[in-house]
Amino acid sequence: MRALAAVLAVAVVGVLTFLAVFQSVPHSERSNGGEEYFDKLQIEKAGKRTAAPDFTLEDLAGKRVSLKQFRGKVIFLNFWATWCIPCREEMPAMEKLHRELRDEGLEIVAVNFKESNQQVRQFFDELGLTFMALLDKDGKVSEEYGVWSLPLSYFIDRRGEFVGKAIGSRNWHGEEARNFFLGILQEKK
Repeated sequence: MRALAAVLAVAVVGVLTFLAVFQSVPHSERSNGGEEYFDKLQIEKAGKRTAAPDFTLEDLAGKRVSLKQFRGKVIFLNFWATWCIPCREEMPAMEKLHRELRDEGLEIVAVNFKESNQQVRQFFDELGLTFMALLDKDGKVSEEYGVWSLPLSYFIDRRGEFVGKAIGSRNWHGEEARNFFLGILQEKK
């Protein structure tokens, strides 16, 4: 009986602490419309926005491209591989999102993990993908970004700072995803 009373007391204190902390957060921060899309899409929100590490990789044409070249745009940075089934499943939705929002300032950058130019080119041609593909031939950029499973996506604002990340595939052309990206696109620089 004593153990049950102790558990109940701890639970009550926990609930009261949560309510006190929640009530101390201004209403505008609690009900930010963009927050619901982080939850709905299961995107891990960056605690504090920090600059995304710059890197330079080759694209499919052999041109060297750096992340900082996209400064001023919202970047959907996706780490993937052709053998990854969830990657294959999400890419068509990413293409639709790219076609819809590229003129608004969204740049999709797909960093391939340790595959050849030919493998990636064939994959992109097969699926009709037109967004940017970069080749991480030695896996160093993936390692620097903490990629331990595929697909892994980071979202970077116009200032070059992390907004959040998603592990695993999503329907990136669904209403929630479009609204998520529109929210980031509408942020001031």
